[in-house]
Amino acid sequence: MSYIVGGSANQIRVEPDPERLALYGITLNQFVDKLANANRSFVVGAFRQLNRSVPVVVGQTLQGVPDVGLLLLTSRDGRPVYVKDVATIVVGAAEPGHRTWTLARGASGELEPRPMVTLAFAKRSGANAVIVADEILARLKTVQGALVPDDVTVTVSRNYGETATEKADELLFHLALATVSIVLLIALTVGWREGVVVLVVIPTTILLTLFASWLMGYTINRVSLFALIFSIGILVDDAIVVVENIVRHWQARGGADLKTTAIEAVAEVGNPTIVATLTIIVALLPMMFVSGLMGPYMSPIPANASMAMIFSFFVAVVITPWLLYRVAGRHFAKAPPAAAGAGHGDGGRLGRLYLRVARPLLTGRRRAGRFLLGVGVATLAVCVLFFTRDVAVKLLPFDNKSELQVVVDLPQGTTLEETDRFLMAAAGRLKDLPEMTSIQVHAGTAAPFNFNGLVRHSYLRVSPQQGDLQINLRPKGERSRASHAIALDVRQRLQGLERPAGSVVKVVEVPPGPPVLATLLAEIYGPDEKTRRETAMKVREAFEKVPFVVDLDDTFRPPGERLRFSINQENLEFYGVEEQAVYDTIAAIIGGVKVGYSQRSHNAKPIEIVVKLPRSAEWLGERILSTPLPAGGTRRQGANVELGDVVTVKREPASYTLFRRDGRFAEMVQAEVAGRFEAPIYGMLAVEGEIAKLDWGKAGPPKILYHGQPADESKPALLWDGEWEVTYVTFRDMGAAFGVAILGIYLLVVAQFGSYRLPLVILTPVPLTLIGIVLGHWMFGAPFTATSMIGFIALAGIIVRNSILLVDFIQHRRAEGAALRDALLEAGAIRFKPIFLTAAAAMIGAAFILTDPIFQGLAISMVFGLASSTALTVLVIPAIYVWLRDDGQPAHASS
Repeated sequence: MSYIVGGSANQIRVEPDPERLALYGITLNQFVDKLANANRSFVVGAFRQLNRSVPVVVGQTLQGVPDVGLLLLTSRDGRPVYVKDVATIVVGAAEPGHRTWTLARGASGELEPRPMVTLAFAKRSGANAVIVADEILARLKTVQGALVPDDVTVTVSRNYGETATEKADELLFHLALATVSIVLLIALTVGWREGVVVLVVIPTTILLTLFASWLMGYTINRVSLFALIFSIGILVDDAIVVVENIVRHWQARGGADLKTTAIEAVAEVGNPTIVATLTIIVALLPMMFVSGLMGPYMSPIPANASMAMIFSFFVAVVITPWLLYRVAGRHFAKAPPAAAGAGHGDGGRLGRLYLRVARPLLTGRRRAGRFLLGVGVATLAVCVLFFTRDVAVKLLPFDNKSELQVVVDLPQGTTLEETDRFLMAAAGRLKDLPEMTSIQVHAGTAAPFNFNGLVRHSYLRVSPQQGDLQINLRPKGERSRASHAIALDVRQRLQGLERPAGSVVKVVEVPPGPPVLATLLAEIYGPDEKTRRETAMKVREAFEKVPFVVDLDDTFRPPGERLRFSINQENLEFYGVEEQAVYDTIAAIIGGVKVGYSQRSHNAKPIEIVVKLPRSAEWLGERILSTPLPAGGTRRQGANVELGDVVTVKREPASYTLFRRDGRFAEMVQAEVAGRFEAPIYGMLAVEGEIAKLDWGKAGPPKILYHGQPADESKPALLWDGEWEVTYVTFRDMGAAFGVAILGIYLLVVAQFGSYRLPLVILTPVPLTLIGIVLGHWMFGAPFTATSMIGFIALAGIIVRNSILLVDFIQHRRAEGAALRDALLEAGAIRFKPIFLTAAAAMIGAAFILTDPIFQGLAISMVFGLASSTALTVLVIPAIYVWLRDDGQPAHASS
């Protein structure tokens, strides 16, 4: 799809002169009818002659000044009267109802304006934005100098294909870097041969995941690539567990065969690995059913990550043992017998480190209980940061884009010229903005809408008092400030700009999601228009008292005034004028009327012919009121009256605009949040506090709703909408997904261990992720977002995986008759290494997206949540065993 903003189409404009029409006794109705009938050309049928059928065409279209001007209208004093005698014919561009400019910084540092026409393209669903953009630019080069004149400067103001390529390349680089980092981790901690195995496992799993993604209909985009980076740390978990267990068994095999030992090692961790893999899938899949705007946006993450886990398991148990045997089998076959058993009992260095920390905590029930109490208190304590607002809650953070918008709404009745002057003055305030490359001015029209305009319907802004500035910024790699910081600077620069009373100036950022009418939106419902408007005015007053609530707007602006042409029925009857003739004349003389099209060229579109007064004559005066009307019910010459004889013109206040939401009348107060808090929930709470302080009289304040329109509109009600509505739906659904995930994990663990109590112990470490998650967000000064919630839910599966590996070993040792403390310490020492490696791999994969503004919350949750929960899981679960089932037997020194 393509469309044009700015410029003017070709037009043949016939500008009647009311005074000359009256002089020659010609009505405007006669004038319009003559032009319309003279500009007719159509096929009427065909004649049959000499065995041939010949089409018959009647008439012809008007071509320009000569044939339009020489159309005969009537005669006066014995001489003919032509169109050229009573009108001016103009062939050229239509008089624009808007103005568009591009402003670039010149050599002097001042902004130099140039007239601008913007050609915008939108791709079809399923098309590749990068390919579409490249082909458009290639086609542009072929028409440069031919269709596009050489003296026309062509500039690409927005290229989302280029930004998509940039983001994809950056993410692919991070994907490769994460892969190399994980391989190095395995090579340094286990061995270089094992690192080679992991190097093969990762791309194999990724390619299989991409194939599955293609089958599911997902495209390669920013979210799906993030899903792969997010998954890369967990898709090697199964392989790491299998590799580490095979290596440990090979080191302790004695004289056993390598193949047999490898099979036994895989079988030992087979069942817990299957359950652990399924727990991660069960944790992720419910997020695919999040409703609202965020559901389709985030669905590639659980879909791709779940497929990656499925393929990673099969790769781990099929390809990994075979490949490890091929790569490292000879090395272990040649190992001296003295090496047999090395590191089997204590888990190596990591195992000995674990023993030094865990042994003191497991000496008795009292010490274990104190440790568990301390961990519980710490978990609750960090959650206090949500209530103190040191960690804010927001749907999605601000992205770092290369564009901003300043949207302007001046009072009703403002002329296009005044709007243009105001926008130029606003642009002048921004000329020193260091990151700015150009500014595009749109007066009386709207810029091509972006992601933000999908819901705001910005492309419908075509009134003379409306306009916007499109601020284009340098690429993010060439500037130190993010676009959000620049937006705050822009808002500050425009603060002191002189503006008419009732003007609204908004700084609009391109959000990562969701596109909403406004970040902070209050919908006011009530029994009647007066009650709704009065309530909304007081609510706006509360908005104005909150310092971090900015860019206020509403739907009940002063409507201005209008002119009403009323027909004098007595004069109408006296002069014998038809009402239709009056209305048609008023519509033609003020608004203009189309009389057809001219096929004067071979362009794709014909040239429009209109009857319309010139822009300079569009004011109420004697010329308009002297326009002749046919009197006596006929169009005879000399039997005409003037328009002013049958109409009365008066000024009156215009009507308020009526807004409906889902069929119900509502007034809206909208704003943005910037400054101390930038999430809608804090603006809502602050506004509610101010509403409670206002004097509402006997009726009291309006009822405040957070979801769903009021069932009873007999009393005023305030419904919070905007970003809050999407936030509420998203976190509600994700909370439900988390509950379903926990239930699914519980049932899986019950099936694995045949116990209803043991799964509760395994699930205990899940809340421990909050310690790292909340502290991580606090350290980075980042809000807790929907992507943070995705990380928290995913961690439930990952942490339970570690718990299963630990508990499974404890159960086996207990079944073999080992004392409780010996089983706990040995399980922790031996399983700590694979648990540590899998957690470290997941943390490395997530660390590479810590700098991304959108998915930073997910990365923080993964990195810090894994760090805290992994460290505590291997201590909390043994402590729970001691606290609940202490057998009183001390641990042996070898443990």
